[in-house]
This record gives sequence, structure tokens and C-alpha cells, in this order.
Amino acid sequence: MINLSQETEDLAKRLAAAQRLSLEEAIRQALDAAARAAGLLQEPQRRRDQSPAAIAARRESLDRIGAEIAAMPILDPRSPNEIMDDLNAL
Repeated sequence: MINLSQETEDLAKRLAAAQRLSLEEAIRQALDAAARAAGLLQEPQRRRDQSPAAIAARRESLDRIGAEIAAMPILDPRSPNEIMDDLNAL
């Protein structure tokens, strides 16, 4: 149990009453806000849109990125085996 000064306890009770929350929930929310501001907690992640249109848009975006990568020039004319042999030599 944590012992708080009467002033701190009174402030927490006023905050809880103003927000129509339990004392514990009001304290928890205040601590969460302070921890987020201090960088101790991450913001809650948003749920990803699972609609068919959103999934199709993500798939199209990934396909477009894949096509861009596939269209890039091959900078090393050696065969994959030759490249692996050189890497294994390291």
C-alpha cells in the first residue's frame, strides 16, 4: 500500500469525482497520461482496417513495390553460386 499525503489524496478524490470515475481509475488514467508524456509508454496501436477494400489496397501497394524492385537493374553479373562462394569465403 502507498501512503499519500492528505493533500494528494484529496486532489485524487476531486479528480475522480470531476471525471465520474473511481479513485483507482482516475489515478490510473493520470499516471498513464504522465507516463506517455515522459515516453515510458507507447501509444496504443490502432486496429488495422480489415475491410476487403483496405486489404486490396495494401496488396496492390505491396505488388507495386515488388514490381519496382524487380525492375531494378542487376548490379552484379555473377551467378548466385559465385556470389555465395565469395560470401562464404569471408
